[in-house]
Amino acid sequence: MSDLVLALLRANLAASAAILAVLALRPMVRRGFGSESACWLWAAPPIVAIASLLPGRIAEEGAKLARGPELGHDVALALFIVWLVGVMATAISHGLGQAAFFRALKAGRAGPAVIGVICPRVVMPTHAGLYSDEERAVVRAHEWEHIARQDPRGRAVMAILQCLGWFNPLVHLAVHLARLDQELACDAAVVRRRPSLRALYARTLLKTQLATAPLPFGCHWPARGRHPLVTRVALLRSVGGERFAGALGPVMIAAGVMAGGLGVWMTQPPIPPLPPEASAPGAPAILAYIVPPEQARATDRGLR
Repeated sequence: MSDLVLALLRANLAASAAILAVLALRPMVRRGFGSESACWLWAAPPIVAIASLLPGRIAEEGAKLARGPELGHDVALALFIVWLVGVMATAISHGLGQAAFFRALKAGRAGPAVIGVICPRVVMPTHAGLYSDEERAVVRAHEWEHIARQDPRGRAVMAILQCLGWFNPLVHLAVHLARLDQELACDAAVVRRRPSLRALYARTLLKTQLATAPLPFGCHWPARGRHPLVTRVALLRSVGGERFAGALGPVMIAAGVMAGGLGVWMTQPPIPPLPPEASAPGAPAILAYIVPPEQARATDRGLR
């Protein structure tokens, strides 16, 4: 139990460091490579967190191993129960938000959006007077871009990670900004293909910001304050003016994310080497890590 709680804390610490790095890099990557590339920076926190949980390198013979922190069983159990209650509370909150969105959607007060994770689909508001035909085409192009980029599945992963890291404020901030970056990436993708729609796209954004219902599992154009709208309209002007737009951005970001994960794994404390008994022919090596050598030899004789 102590190891489980410490692993959870270690993963959150690694993810927090990655989130801070992404927050610092977002503006530069967006200016240099575009919003589509900047969105992929958010793959770093989960990858780095997973890397922190992988077993470290095997220490060399005779190397001194530093002992990590330990928690008492009662303390670890109490922390685990608190964490589990928080996970359940956050999941219930997401479920209530999802249900509220569907109620608003049925009443015609929500949308446009992409709903569904396995088979996502585009939904539009029921009142036809809100958008013109041209604006509806722009909205559908944006929502279909979400589906093409696998954003609904990405948002489901975000919601799960938000439940697991409910106690970390940086996780909630990262989810909020990652969702906004997904919207900016879809905006840029649509306008890049059809630059003549830039002005129409901005006018349509002003209309869609009227929707306020949250959607934890799915994609919609959020209306959380004035800042996201200002950012999205302003960035429409810069689409096509990036210095290094193209495949270079995603390749460099992927290399950076993998390097970050490798760096975190390399900082893991080494694990003890296999005892000599484990290297004998026919010895069950896995037992050497979890049982004393004498018991491993007895077990090996019993298996034979």
